[in-house]
Amino acid sequence: MFVTDVSRSCHFYRTVLQLEEIPRPAFNFPGAWFRLGKTQELHIIGERPDQGVIRERGDHFALRVDDIAAWHTHLRSLGAIIRGPQPRPDGATQIFVGDPDGHLIELFVPGLIS
Repeated sequence: MFVTDVSRSCHFYRTVLQLEEIPRPAFNFPGAWFRLGKTQELHIIGERPDQGVIRERGDHFALRVDDIAAWHTHLRSLGAIIRGPQPRPDGATQIFVGDPDGHLIELFVPGLIS
């Protein structure tokens, strides 16, 4: 995901979302990598292009969390702008938070399976 300020974005992902930063190869452009769970990674890339950035409702990624209320409290304590919590049609509860570049991140707890 392209960002305008790698340091500012790293601070957000480490502090607000509490992600672990992991080693990144020595590319010839700025960026950082973060661990998402056990097998996924988030790659942020500096030198964001001026064109071609899509900002739509579907332009987000989702992270499953154990306690949505605790995350709501954490995000509010940091002054993050959030939307939710709100129910999804599948019974899950979700919160949306924006990163410094306006990328949406959904935090959710799954609904009960009947």
